Amino acid sequence: MSEVATVKPSAPSSRANWHAKGPWVVFALALLVAPWVFSSNLSVNLLGQMCIAMVACLSYNILLGQGGMLSFGHAVFSGLGAYVAIHTLNMAGGGQLPIPVSLIPLVGALGGLFFAALLGYVTVRKSGTPFAMITLGIGELVASMALMFPEFFGGEGGITTNRVYGSSLLGLTFGPQIEVYYLIAVYCFICTMAMFAFTGTPLGRILNAVRDNPERVAFIGYSTQRVRYLAFIIAGFFAGVGGGLATINFEIVTGADSLNVVRSGGYLLFTFLGGATFFFGPIIGAVLLVLASVLLSELTKAWLLYLGLVFLFMVMYAPGGIASLIMMNLRIAKYGRLRPLLPSYLALAGTGLVAVFGAAAMVEMVYHLQLNAALGPELSFLGMRLNATSLNSWFGAGLVLVTGLGLFELVRRQYLHQWSEIQEAIEKDIKRAEAM
Repeated sequence: MSEVATVKPSAPSSRANWHAKGPWVVFALALLVAPWVFSSNLSVNLLGQMCIAMVACLSYNILLGQGGMLSFGHAVFSGLGAYVAIHTLNMAGGGQLPIPVSLIPLVGALGGLFFAALLGYVTVRKSGTPFAMITLGIGELVASMALMFPEFFGGEGGITTNRVYGSSLLGLTFGPQIEVYYLIAVYCFICTMAMFAFTGTPLGRILNAVRDNPERVAFIGYSTQRVRYLAFIIAGFFAGVGGGLATINFEIVTGADSLNVVRSGGYLLFTFLGGATFFFGPIIGAVLLVLASVLLSELTKAWLLYLGLVFLFMVMYAPGGIASLIMMNLRIAKYGRLRPLLPSYLALAGTGLVAVFGAAAMVEMVYHLQLNAALGPELSFLGMRLNATSLNSWFGAGLVLVTGLGLFELVRRQYLHQWSEIQEAIEKDIKRAEAM
């Protein structure tokens, strides 16, 4: 009797397993260890805000990056989710609802889902520019309603709450900021994994197809409107999670901060800066969002101007965002050709910082003359004393700016030539490997 040998499929290699699970392990460890590295109360609070922003920006990227839907009203769903969460939190604190603090973000998620389903039914009937204009109008409409219905929105002062109520759960009262951070981190990790998993689902893949070629998707029998509507609801759900987490973290919700178009614009701006075409791009953007809105705004009154200039240069020279720059250099590193570029990168950074230093000095002097003229002509800038009315200060700042720009341009041309040579060499390596 002949025996038939059965060949079992080989198990995935350890390298493949690491490529699949390694980033999640690193991400989890980063969330776990971060408050021990940055242990001050301010740092822990900022870390919590970053996690909240990650959930919000990733939910927005479901619309922008995956679905190609430019929304100017995404803050509506995180804000309304926050309002539903804070009302539930107050009712739970008063003994009217048996809901623990740890489940409040899910309440916010349900609130975001409900309003996304309600408003999305009208919004997704159009695509492209009409869709963007409708979301802008809805955002302004909901923001204006915050003053019209103070019973729900709390008027200009908003609604406050107390996250500490009832008996402790496993010794956790969520009073200390570190306990709140880890609650936020757990939700951030779970939501990030869930949104990444969504990209691989049939709905996620057909959403990408709707973004790239809606006519072909309609031709093969799918309803593009229904696909956008489902994606809109899912994005609203995760935005509501972010709103619920913000409610627990800040213990206050105001319409002026949670619902306005500035908040929606922030999600759009930093998702783009991070890189909307890559999943980890919005995570980078979320970190930059918190650093810019909290730290940079404390350093200078011209932070919005700087932010606008950064956005302008990114659109012009790196439309794929920071994530695209990282991926391009990882490709070069894969073929072992990153080391020759390091001196050029250092030169670009050095000359660029010189130009930025000169431009920032001029901007700060203009702002000082416009806003702080009563304090005298002198101002402190990066440890230096500048006189906003002195010709020497203006001439010196202009000279630094022009010198930096000139050197940057020379280095940039050399870098572009070197970059082209490396790309040609990589293409030759690829063709050589294919021929073997």
